[in-house]
Formats: sequence, structure tokens, C-alpha cells
Amino acid sequence: MQLEGIRVVDLSRILSGPFCSMFLADMGAEVIKVEDPNDGDPVRKQGALRDGYSLYFASFNRNKRSLTLDLRSDEGKAILRKLIATADVVLDNFRPGVMDKIGLSRDALRAIKPDLVIGHITGFGMDGPYRDRPTFDFIAQAMSGFMSVNGTEGEPPQRAAPPLSDLIAGAYAAMGICAALVRRERTGKGEEVATSLVDSMVANLAFLASHYFETGEQPLRTGNDHALVAPYGLFEAADGEVAIAPSNDQVYFKLLDALGLNHLRDHPSFRTNADRFAHRPEINAEVAAVTRTRPIEHWLDVLNAAGVPCGRVMGLKEVFTDPQIRHQQMRITIDDPVHGPLDVLGFPIKFTDGPCRIHRRPPALGADTDAILTSLGYSTEAIAALRAQGVA
Repeated sequence: MQLEGIRVVDLSRILSGPFCSMFLADMGAEVIKVEDPNDGDPVRKQGALRDGYSLYFASFNRNKRSLTLDLRSDEGKAILRKLIATADVVLDNFRPGVMDKIGLSRDALRAIKPDLVIGHITGFGMDGPYRDRPTFDFIAQAMSGFMSVNGTEGEPPQRAAPPLSDLIAGAYAAMGICAALVRRERTGKGEEVATSLVDSMVANLAFLASHYFETGEQPLRTGNDHALVAPYGLFEAADGEVAIAPSNDQVYFKLLDALGLNHLRDHPSFRTNADRFAHRPEINAEVAAVTRTRPIEHWLDVLNAAGVPCGRVMGLKEVFTDPQIRHQQMRITIDDPVHGPLDVLGFPIKFTDGPCRIHRRPPALGADTDAILTSLGYSTEAIAALRAQGVA
């Protein structure tokens, strides 16, 4: 596997950091999740539960090992430093300064292992006027501008339902860590990689930011209509709605052919995308007058055959029974001897020769503590003493 032989010490919790380390673990890295001995990662108690076991936790912590350490104790910090000396990567998603307080500043980490790759995920960044503020996904969606352009004009701004800032920041951090490992392979030098929830969302404003840079104007919220293209969006069919996305003139003309609307090609209001955009209600009405005459399945067949991107709005039951999603194995099952079969999301990255796979079930809290401490040179008696003291 791509990252086999790479050891990651993961101090993160909740979602952005665990999502990052899940990617690394899926690609073969050994990820050691360091958790508090009493409660562990708070996500262990959140989301859908099966006999008290969190499926939310299972979804983002597969392929990892769990070591419990009390990092408020000197003994816990000493063990962590020993572990870091054996690692390639250290990952955290604390607020800036927390690593310093537990004795793991950048200089301290470099002293432990000069070629270490250090990964940070924060709310606002490692420096700047907001660096010390706490944040979660909802705040990041609000303060990144994302919420201001999401939803329908005239209605309140909308958040996206999934915790996008955590997921995007985690993916960016994984990409940065992989790049830093490549650089270390070439130069022998470590690197410090940082991303934040807010920066990650700002980086995904795409053409909405370009519009603002050029015009100085706040983009309007367009709901299911596209901010640059018309017609584009959800259109009424006889039994529901069909999503249609003709993103340029060539595809637009294919749409006209498929709908029997070729007489609109030279209509003065619809000749160019700029014309259609200026007359969006009118062109949308022309399209909908045809699509509402037949069911969704008819239009999926006709439009796909014509080369026009289209689809139905699917609920999760439809998504996870869809033949394409099933073929791509985006729902996979982990056989857990204690909790039974655990369904989790599949691997979005496909490798031909070294595919991602499940090689460890989500760990019980502290499941690997004894084995990891033994590998660091602690005797059975010493481990028992650490347990008795509440260090592990």
C-alpha cells in the first residue's frame, strides 16, 4: 500500500483530524490514535449508536490503533515523546498554543525527531487575529463566505448539511502531509503543514470569488440555478424533478434537440448563454413545459443518450442501492466481533495496483495500549503501574 511503513501519531479528535488520518490509514499508514483514558474521542458517544457504540466514530476511525494516555501527567507526556521518536508524522487539531503547553512546540518536536512531518488543523489558522478563537464547522461555513452564497436569494443564508469544513480541511491536510513526506524522501528534511477550517472553505469559493474580485459585488444566492449558466437546475417532470446541467452552448443545443425545442436556437432571447442568463425564467419555463410531460426515467434515458448531464434527486436509500454506487463500493461492511457488521462509507480514492482496504476494525478505547507500550520498551509490571496511576 502507498503509505506502508509510515507511522502517524494522531492527537486529533472529533472530525477534521480523524478524517485526515483515516485517509492516511486507508492508504496503509500505521495510525496510532492517542486518546484520553477516561472518555476518549468525544465522537465515541455521538451519532447513531448500537448498544452504546457510535457508528459515527466507526466511520472515521477504521484502520487505526488506540493508545490511551493522560497528557496532563508527566508520565503520559514522557511516553508520548518516546512514541513520537518512532513516528514519521504527528497530527493535531488543537487550537494554536495547545501543543506548546504540553511541551510539543515545533522546536521540541524537531528536537525529538528532526525529519518529522508535523500536521496542524485549526479553526482560523496558526497565526492572525483570530488564531485563538474556538470554532466548529457551522462557524467556518458562516465566516468563510460559503453560507452567504448558499441558498436562495430573498431567504436566509444556508449551511450545507455535511460538515464540509472539517472534511475539506482534513482532505487538504492529508494531501499536504503526503507532499511533505515526498519532500522528506528527496531532501531528508521534515516539514510543518497547516490548514484551517475557514481557509479550506474560502479556497472552495471558486468562480464566486472570481466574480467578487472582478466586480466587487456580492454574488446572488441562486438556489438550484447555476450562478453562471442557464438553463441549469431542477426541472419538473411528470412524477417529480429531474436535474439537468447543460454547462455550455454545445450541450445546450443537445438539450434542445432532445426536447424537440430546436426552434429556440435562434430565438433572440436565447442565442447565447448571456442572453439565456438574462432571461432565465423564460428559458426555464420553455424547458419545464416539455419535461413535465413525461416521467423522470424517460428523461434520464433520453438526455443521457443525447449527451446531456442529468440525474434524479436521490435520498440516501436510493443512493446506497444505486447500481453505480454499489459497483464503486461506496458502502462497505466491517465485521466487528463485538458489535457485529458495521456499515461505513467506502474509499473515494481508487488505486489500481494497491487499493485501499480495511485492515483494522475501529479500535476500542485503549485497545492497543499494552502492545504499543511494550514496543516502546515498557515491561508488563511498568504498564500495570501506569494503569494503576491512571496514566494509561
